[in-house]
Amino acid sequence: MMPCSKKLILGSNSPRRKELLAGLDLPFTVDTGNTFTESVPALMPPHEVPMAMARGKSHGFHRSLEKDELLITADTVVIIDNRVLGKPHGREEAAQMLRLLSGRTHDVVTAVVLRSPERELPLSDTARVTFAPLEDCDIAYYIDHYRPFDKAGAYGVQEWIGLAAISRIEGSFYTVMGFPVQRVYAALRHF
Repeated sequence: MMPCSKKLILGSNSPRRKELLAGLDLPFTVDTGNTFTESVPALMPPHEVPMAMARGKSHGFHRSLEKDELLITADTVVIIDNRVLGKPHGREEAAQMLRLLSGRTHDVVTAVVLRSPERELPLSDTARVTFAPLEDCDIAYYIDHYRPFDKAGAYGVQEWIGLAAISRIEGSFYTVMGFPVQRVYAALRHF
């Protein structure tokens, strides 16, 4: 049974989110027009940040939704030491993030907002990820070959570093990838 009779709009440029939503065999379009400026209040608890961003992206959508449309927005953050790691702004920041994650466990939180003109459904999922210790040469190799500058925490779980250095994941692999597809599918069925 197809879970949704509405026209789905993915409000994200993320190739990973596009790939994962496409994996559900549901037709959708991508529309990233948005007026939301991503910024977080300084005192916001780290685990609330992705939902604030996903809601901001949803309500910042550049136009009103039609009656038969459903917008999907999402945000993912990496949290370690009660600190949010977003997307790195360059090579050195990416290396600093990966050094911080090396040999340690951190949380990855992905929040998704499903919104139609009549209704809004937020959902959030957390996974715990453990990295094996990383050598500086591992970090340099990964950054040079995979350029993880569009990824929270400076890594993609589905890339080389995930294969070589992630020793444990508690929770959904897809949450770490940036889109908890099973939770989204279940929400669409009840939307």
